[in-house]
Amino acid sequence: MQYRLLTIAAGSLAALLAVVRRVTGRLIDERGEGVISTAIAVLIIALIGAAMWVAFNNVWQGAEQRIQDSVNQIGG
Repeated sequence: MQYRLLTIAAGSLAALLAVVRRVTGRLIDERGEGVISTAIAVLIIALIGAAMWVAFNNVWQGAEQRIQDSVNQIGG
């Protein structure tokens, strides 16, 4: 009788530990997901910012050259 209760208790404990391992293992595996997603988002925003800077710089240089040509035509 005691052996049977001990066997049932051990089986219940093993089942409980399996559930706990499954849940905590999932939580541990997903622990870094937010950091990785944030890093990817930061890199994408940085690339967009770099592309915007290159475009802005090219527009400014083109405008600067046209202004200089206009000033020279007027008599600069």
